[in-house]
Formats: sequence, structure tokens, C-alpha cells
Amino acid sequence: IFGLLFIVLIFITGCGPSYVTVRTRPEPPLYARPVAPGGNYVWIDGEWIRSGHGYAYRQGYWAAPRPRYHQYIPGHWQQRRHGWFWVRGHWN
Repeated sequence: IFGLLFIVLIFITGCGPSYVTVRTRPEPPLYARPVAPGGNYVWIDGEWIRSGHGYAYRQGYWAAPRPRYHQYIPGHWQQRRHGWFWVRGHWN
């Protein structure tokens, strides 16, 4: 499982213009978090990226803080009538 860059998952049950819905929330793969490249870097958790009719997993990474932003809000799964869709993380 370590070193795995992408996992393509799940059949869709519905589709909207800005998101893909899946029947079940996929589980992220396990991998080791690398050492931070510097003291003020922020860990960005892995994300699910829209890929065709499903999602592919992108591993987390270290990022330098963005000027004028206070924190990184992690992505999360949100349930809708026909299944689940991923809400991407963002700087706030």
C-alpha cells in the first residue's frame, strides 16, 4: 500500500455539473507521512480528485503557508440523496 499514488474507485450513482457521486465513501490508502521540509510548513491531507465517473486518491503533501491565509481547511465527504461526493480542501 505504501507508495501508492492513485486508487481509482467505485461506480457512480449520479452526476452533477460540479461533482461526482459515489455509493460509498472510499477509504484512503495508508502511507507514511514524510518529514517536513521546514519548520513552518503545513501538512495538506490527501484528497480525492474527480477522475471520470469516480475519484482517484492524491496523497498528502507539505506546503508552505500561503500569504494572507490563516489555515488550511481539509477536504471531506458530504452525503447527498444518491450517495457521497468529495468537497475539496482549501485555504482560508
